[in-house]
Parts: sequence; C-alpha cells; structure tokens
Amino acid sequence: MKRRETKKIKLGDIFIGGDSKITVQSMLNIPSTDIEGSVRQAEALEKAGCDIIRIAVPDLDAVKLIPAIKEKVSVPIVADIHFDYKIALESAAAGVDKIRINPGNIGDENRVKMVADECRKRNIPIRIGVNSGSLEKHILAKYGKPTPQALCDSAMYHASLLEKFDFENIVLSMKSSNVEFMTEAYELAAEKCNYPLHLGVTEAGTERMGIIKSSIGIGSLLLKGIGDTIRVSLTDEPVKEVYAAKDILKSLGLNDEGIKFVSCPTCGRTRINLIEIAKQAEERLKDCKKNITVAIMGCVVNGPGEAREADIGIAGGIKEGLIFKKGKVIKKVPEEVLLDELVKEIELM
Repeated sequence: MKRRETKKIKLGDIFIGGDSKITVQSMLNIPSTDIEGSVRQAEALEKAGCDIIRIAVPDLDAVKLIPAIKEKVSVPIVADIHFDYKIALESAAAGVDKIRINPGNIGDENRVKMVADECRKRNIPIRIGVNSGSLEKHILAKYGKPTPQALCDSAMYHASLLEKFDFENIVLSMKSSNVEFMTEAYELAAEKCNYPLHLGVTEAGTERMGIIKSSIGIGSLLLKGIGDTIRVSLTDEPVKEVYAAKDILKSLGLNDEGIKFVSCPTCGRTRINLIEIAKQAEERLKDCKKNITVAIMGCVVNGPGEAREADIGIAGGIKEGLIFKKGKVIKKVPEEVLLDELVKEIELM
C-alpha cells in the first residue's frame, strides 16, 4: 500500500514519518512516584519490542523519572505533560526525546514560545494530542459538540500556535473512543497537513474490546496509507498493547519482524487438541524475531495442502501430527511432543 507522504521527525535514534517504519508506542501505568517500578515496566516494554515509551509527568518531581528510565532502556522516552509549561522545560533539560503537550493549554504566547525555543534548541519534537474531551471552548461553540472536524480543527489550532514561532517539528494525534469519529478526524488532518500522525483509539476498553476497536480504527487508516506511529490503548498491562500493535502491523504486511501465524478454526475432522496447541505456540514464540509464517492446522485437508505456502507448520492426525515445510512433510510425531518438535525445527531455521 502507498503511504501518505509526511515530514520525517527524529526522536532519539529513530524516526517517525517519511520513509521510516511505522513505530509502536505504549505508556507506563505505574504511579510516577514509583521510580523503580516505572523502570522495570519500561524494561519490559523494551523487551516486548516497544519502539517509543511515554511516561506521565504530572509535576516537577516526576521529571526525575526521565534520567532514571533513560539510564536503563535505549528506546526514546516521551514526556506526557498537561497545562504546566515549566514541566515541559524541565523535561527537555532532563533529556527527554519528545514532549506531548497541547500549546493552547499552557498559558500565554510567551510560554508557548519558551517551550518551542527550548525544544528547537535541543531538537525535541512535540506531539500535539487532542481528543473529544479536550476541545477548546471556541471550537465546541462552533460545532455544538465533539465532531471529527472539531478534532481536526483543534489539532490544527494547536499546531498554528507552534508554527507562529517557527516550530514545525510536530506529530499530531486526534483520538476518540468513537472509532468512526477517530478515523474521519485523521482523514481530514491527512488532507490538511504533512505532519506525521500518531494513530490510536483512546479509552478503547479492556483487552478484548480494546483490541477490536483499535484494530478497526488503526487498521482502516493504515490500509489507506495514513499513520506513522501507533498505540493500542488497553485497560490492561502495557506489554499487551505492544503485542497487539505489532500484530496489527503484521496482519497488514507492515512489519516483517516476528512470526505470522496461520491456524484453522478446527472442525469435526480434528483429532488433536489444536486450540490449546495454537495458543501455546503463540505464547512460546511471541518473542521470536524470525520473519516466517507458521501454520497450525487441524488435519491433512487444511495442513500441507491449504497451508503449503507456510514456511513451516503442523497438521493433526489421530493423536499425532505431521510437521511440514512449504507443503512437504518432514516428520510425523506423537501429539504430546508435536509443539516441542515444531519449536525445535523453528529454532533451526
């Protein structure tokens, strides 16, 4: 698919937009007062493959999180700031890689200029993040209620405040818990500017519904070439957000790192516990970086036949199974060691 052309924004050692890969983000949910816990969670996110980690910086005391986390992880750190320009300035001085702030919420133009000047001096990008609950009074008065156009207008308004001071090192997001609103807002913004776009459905819910809503909203935009960095927001452990985001990218062919699974829904022909085997396979191989397709199939009908294009796979028999590569059977093994043997073969690839 052809991606929308955007500015290329640098943060840390990676890029957002332009010809760079679509990055995966998540956010710590440990209280900002718990530095040790925050560091541990940041390390877990990095291990899971998170490209960018955002942290809440609600007060000046929380700024000390930035050097503590940067000492332990190599991925870029984003400071999430609301209202207080002083926290933005201190976060920049502490070495943060990006700042998330809405310029219209930090006071008069002099304060906006101070933040813009400091970020320009240190080459720190700013993400403008608007959502349905943060719309300005003048925009709400214009539209009467939150609408996709209102979200887009709000993002453009905040961008204009930075542009006034020659700052264009900007990433935009227009999140909503309403998938339709969110997708339309991003489509409108994609027509109005060339800033990179940070995609996400905010307040998406717990793991089940959150992944469904995020997949629809984020996925539908990515299919249109819109989107440069993504976050799947879940009321759950942040590591789950990373795996869900990576799966969205893999399902669209936008990420070739890690295993792509193909598995059948099972039917009356199935004679092995395929559902459990498939779940265990995903769990055991979730951190495998090999760019291969693995098929977990219930019988020979759906095995080496329909899944012949898979790099490797299994096909169930009666209390046993076949292991095949590119449609060619390489061995037959008992059900109880089928998964172990599959993993061994993948490790050898």
